[in-house]
Amino acid sequence: MAPVKLDTSSPDDMKLADNGQAKERVSSVLKGLETIEPLVRSVEETPEPICTEFKIHKGQVTYMSRFLQSDAYRTNSERDRIVMSEFGTLAMPDPCKNFFQRFLSRFEMIQPTDNASVSFVKYKGDYYVSTETNFMHKVNPENLHTLEKVDWSKFIAVNGATAHPHYDPDGTTYNMGNSYGSKGALYNIIRVPPEKNEATDTLHGAQVLCSIVPTDKSHPSYYHSFAMSENYVVFIEQPIKMDLLKIVTCKLRGKALSEGIYWDPKQETIFHLIDKRTGEPSSVKYHTKAISTFHQINAFEEDGFLMLDMCCADDGQAINNYLIQNLRKSGDALDEVYNTLCRVFPRRFVLPLHVTSETPTGQNLNTRLSSQATCVHVSQDKVFCQHEDLHGDDLHEYGGLEFPQINYNRCNTRPYRYFYGCGFRHLVGDSLLKMDLEDKTLKDKGTFLLVLDARTFDELGRANVPVNIPYGFHGAFKAST
Repeated sequence: MAPVKLDTSSPDDMKLADNGQAKERVSSVLKGLETIEPLVRSVEETPEPICTEFKIHKGQVTYMSRFLQSDAYRTNSERDRIVMSEFGTLAMPDPCKNFFQRFLSRFEMIQPTDNASVSFVKYKGDYYVSTETNFMHKVNPENLHTLEKVDWSKFIAVNGATAHPHYDPDGTTYNMGNSYGSKGALYNIIRVPPEKNEATDTLHGAQVLCSIVPTDKSHPSYYHSFAMSENYVVFIEQPIKMDLLKIVTCKLRGKALSEGIYWDPKQETIFHLIDKRTGEPSSVKYHTKAISTFHQINAFEEDGFLMLDMCCADDGQAINNYLIQNLRKSGDALDEVYNTLCRVFPRRFVLPLHVTSETPTGQNLNTRLSSQATCVHVSQDKVFCQHEDLHGDDLHEYGGLEFPQINYNRCNTRPYRYFYGCGFRHLVGDSLLKMDLEDKTLKDKGTFLLVLDARTFDELGRANVPVNIPYGFHGAFKAST
């Protein structure tokens, strides 16, 4: 992406939230952001592998892509318009219907999409593409052919599942999905066994390990993922709320599903711990201030505490900033969208696991000398937690960090030192970062000098530089003697 200008005369990067807590935003206002409209437009398939020209010695890299042959994709393609509603897009009534038919169609329930575009997931050794509805598609990882449509609701009473399951070493898979019934909404912890009884098995044997009642049954929290330690599933009930009445009437009102999701900064965030062996939720609930989270980094147990590391923001408005009309903006309009976003930063919460009625109240229970996080027993079943930052000031220069990754097979549910993520000096990630938790410093920031052929722009070589190179308008290089 092209360089951007920094307005260093902008207000401080720390804005006060309604509750008096500091909000982390960009360190300075960015201007002249390059439009990312080409990244969010339709492209053609590349169904046959093609060669690339990466500089890999004695090796070859190929690339291929296919459209998922979902019902939504095929129906929209056949009719050359949006027929099935998605999260931020409401399908308009068929113009071929008469007025009365179009009017009646507003009273129909929106059908969940099978446009599974979020992530690849794995169950019982098979690969699926998943979204957050009840539909997944099994795919062949060798040629990307769409094989089978799988419906979660045919196996257990849930109306969907996240696209971010967790895995035990033996292949047992955990996920979460909501259910809606006469008793209101429930958050459900799902467990899928690792083995197949027959070759055609998909989600056979899936069970609801535990059901959690929302703080507000008619306004449950939206969640994109969850965390897992060796012995616990950790569900984060955050103040991004779903107004179920608005959601079920969105078609009648001519609004997209996203119109029924809102941020309530007056609500605290609650961490629910569920024992993976028994399915029993902890009677102790761990609270913190209003935060939003989409991706967790890791969770592990040590010395009687559960460390919960995740990427957090101090508000939950970002979900509406990623509508397609915003992603396609340019110029001042794009700059305005970016500069009003709250930044996402990695944080650690320390949860004491052995809180009883005998545990002292009003004092910090975190005895880990290396940690600045606090956890205070405030009442019989409530512990209030304040995070510690898992970063230094230099992360502000990169616009925060999201989409964290660890060495999952080796480090998931265990103490670890490094994690990776994307820096966000744009609406989309524009840098790759590596964080060292030993001293909370960034490593391998990817700063380098690049030599290009002036005629072809082919890369001739690069020299990695172990420090940040400040942005400069002009430069001069002297040949070594």
